[in-house]
Amino acid sequence: MEKLTRQLLARLHDDHERTIRWMEGSNADVVVHSAAQPQGYTVPRHSHRRAQFLCVFSGVVLVATDRGRWMIPPGHALHIPRGIPHSVEMLSDVSMKSVYVTPPDDGVEPDGPRVLQVSELARSLLLEAIRLQELSDERRKADLVFALLVEEVSALEERPLGLPFPADRRLAALCRDYMARPAPNLRLDDCADKLSMSRRTFTRLFRKETGISFSTWRQQASVFACLPQLADGLPVTEVALEAGYESVAAFTTMFRRMLGASPRSYMVNRWSFDRG
Repeated sequence: MEKLTRQLLARLHDDHERTIRWMEGSNADVVVHSAAQPQGYTVPRHSHRRAQFLCVFSGVVLVATDRGRWMIPPGHALHIPRGIPHSVEMLSDVSMKSVYVTPPDDGVEPDGPRVLQVSELARSLLLEAIRLQELSDERRKADLVFALLVEEVSALEERPLGLPFPADRRLAALCRDYMARPAPNLRLDDCADKLSMSRRTFTRLFRKETGISFSTWRQQASVFACLPQLADGLPVTEVALEAGYESVAAFTTMFRRMLGASPRSYMVNRWSFDRG
């Protein structure tokens, strides 16, 4: 894609504002949208009056809210409940498509975003819905496709790719440093010492701030840090060693636990998902 110049950045922001005005001004219960964004671009913080299912077809996206970050690799989607302010950062060149759904008045939405694995049916329906949205002479078919699409995305399987970030500035700085330089063997005691805390105080504060243990957070963060490199086509061995793993087997075990497939199988499926 194009280099992220000042002119391109201004155009991307203008496009985003026009898209938001169009979506928020539409009376349709379901709206679909397709976008291709360059690496390094961040969609400014905003919210929607509909629930959003942000589906990534290629590249890696990082969505940030007040209490967490969610990384969405190819073949996955993020369900963002209506009204939640969020920004969207492109960690590589990205192709993504979104479904915006008006929840029923008596419907119960989740408290926060959820990462979902996109099925082949949802992928096909989304592509067809985007095509049909602009065709006024195929309204009946479009209504059927939209209805089935909403049904399918509402039943997608959740994946454990949410990465909560602490509000405490000291912990947040440590977490950002880890994301920039992941080290799976980093000791909890070293982190506590760095922040001049006891092991017990650090452990309690981290769980209070994030809802999970530091060990679990570190494991998830290691996956997150590796996904953009894998999406760029770097060899699994190189990615594993740069991430600090002593062996490809250890990296593969961690990756399979998080994403349900080996790195090689995952990337093969990713390219299959992005075909066409």
